[in-house]
Amino acid sequence: MAELRFPINDHDHVVGPADAPVTLVEYGDYQCPHCQAAWPQVELVLRRFGGDLRYAYRHFPISTMHPLAKPAAECAEFAGEHWLFWQMHSAIFANGHQLSVAALFSLAGQLGLDPAELRIALEQGRFAPKVEADFLSGVRSGVNGTPCFFINGKRHDGSYSAEDLIAAISAVGQNPSAQTINIRM
Repeated sequence: MAELRFPINDHDHVVGPADAPVTLVEYGDYQCPHCQAAWPQVELVLRRFGGDLRYAYRHFPISTMHPLAKPAAECAEFAGEHWLFWQMHSAIFANGHQLSVAALFSLAGQLGLDPAELRIALEQGRFAPKVEADFLSGVRSGVNGTPCFFINGKRHDGSYSAEDLIAAISAVGQNPSAQTINIRM
């Protein structure tokens, strides 16, 4: 079984407390239809476990198949610089069926971000090193497709359905409680 080689760090986008008994790390690609389908499942899992789960998202753009995945990841990082990563993350996945560069600029504008500043950031590749670092950490951890999840450092080889993820998280022996909380993303 593959193991997560790079623990969560200050560069990751994280929901949940650092001392949560279970950590779920996802490697995803914004243009991947399976990742788009997985995001609502992850939201259900986050609501199910509340403060007993820490979740981090890392970029794994498979650019040979999904040419817009890397620009979308850089766009999410741009939003993250303005404390809007999770809003952009959700918006990209919600609009994945019509993903385009124009759509990314439109989403940025809808979040109150300056599309001209985003254009400059993309042209300069300002966030490319972060996206590349995420990708390489995934490669070194045995990620070979998306979405790919790690639960407490061990790769989850089951499905991305909320039911399977909840069962796998519960099986790690931590027995997180089933509280429901509102997660601001």
